[in-house]
Amino acid sequence: MTDRAVDVAIIGGAVMGAAAAYWLTRMQPGLRVMVIERDTSFARASTALSVASIRQQFTTAVNVEISRFGIDFIRNFKERLGVDVGVSSLGLKENGYLFLSTTAEGRAQLAQVAAMQRAHGAATEVLDPDALAARFPWLNVADLTAGSFGPRDEGWFDNMGLLAGFRAAAKMQGALFVSDEVVEIEVAHGKVVALALAKAGRVACGAAINAAGTRAAQVMAMAGLALPVEPRKRTVFVIDAPNARHPQAPLLVDAGFYLRPEHSGWITATVPQDDGPCAPDDFEPDLHLFEDVIWEQLYHRAPGFDAVKVIRHWVGHYAYNTLDQNAILGPHPALPNLFLMNGFSGHGLQQAPAIGRGIAEHLLHGGWRSLDLSDLSVGRVLDGKPFLEMAIV
Repeated sequence: MTDRAVDVAIIGGAVMGAAAAYWLTRMQPGLRVMVIERDTSFARASTALSVASIRQQFTTAVNVEISRFGIDFIRNFKERLGVDVGVSSLGLKENGYLFLSTTAEGRAQLAQVAAMQRAHGAATEVLDPDALAARFPWLNVADLTAGSFGPRDEGWFDNMGLLAGFRAAAKMQGALFVSDEVVEIEVAHGKVVALALAKAGRVACGAAINAAGTRAAQVMAMAGLALPVEPRKRTVFVIDAPNARHPQAPLLVDAGFYLRPEHSGWITATVPQDDGPCAPDDFEPDLHLFEDVIWEQLYHRAPGFDAVKVIRHWVGHYAYNTLDQNAILGPHPALPNLFLMNGFSGHGLQQAPAIGRGIAEHLLHGGWRSLDLSDLSVGRVLDGKPFLEMAIV
């Protein structure tokens, strides 16, 4: 295949690229969309290695709005997809999120942010220590000042089911998915005009979308542009705690770790103290983190974790936006037909339904429509003006 022409070429075929392809072909039937993915096993994709959770508890209103759409789409996946792809449900388990605070300042911040979240339709409750103890009697609340809890619209779901559904629906609507790698971006007269693929050669395109996850900066470099997105390694532990069987527990976010139920066990992880960029192919686990960092804090927070065994582990990567840990979206001013959906810093999977829709609307209609995502536009990055998301887990 040489000198093939498409209307839109999407670089990256995991959940963001698949969502964009789905929405583009749904909104404009007949649009020629090609999705290029270098590893169609998705074995090391952030999508596949995600803890697959969704929450309303963000500190920026736009992220709450993104999640409001996302939870409805995930909960009603078959109906919202609009195409029968054989996936009836994503198995959403709405146990909620519980963010904990140990300071007066933290309590005040939880209350302030919860008010904003409720104003945008979330159900966040702020609980004092007595209320926390009553609702979650297995917790040690002695040093807590408050906790914010989402009693609905938060939980976890089938990550690969979401990806498979978007891919299948996009294919049924005419999108072409190819197993290949972009090795060059051809620019002329201030636009992207073609991509060079390792196997298929040159593909001319009317527009391109960077959905390359942790490799997003490498893609931008091919176009002569910089992007503050880098891979950050996260080692996730699956543990068994025979004295702590709480399958209805929420996803708990404490100062130094997070924890959620997984069948009869638990999933837990932490942010390494020396957190920094890693190589895109570095999936070596940091096994010491459980013994050295997580377990002591976990046992302090919940005494039932006195006996714990690590059953297995895996390593995933965040596509980490070093400027403000928020998504970088929309057309790049230097190349207006190059659209970005990058830098989600660990919350991309849950945001894919809304972001895919937003990118498709912007590309087809010239601006944000269903949701105003301008706070997340590329311009703030070029201006060096952070739009911080504080609730990064």
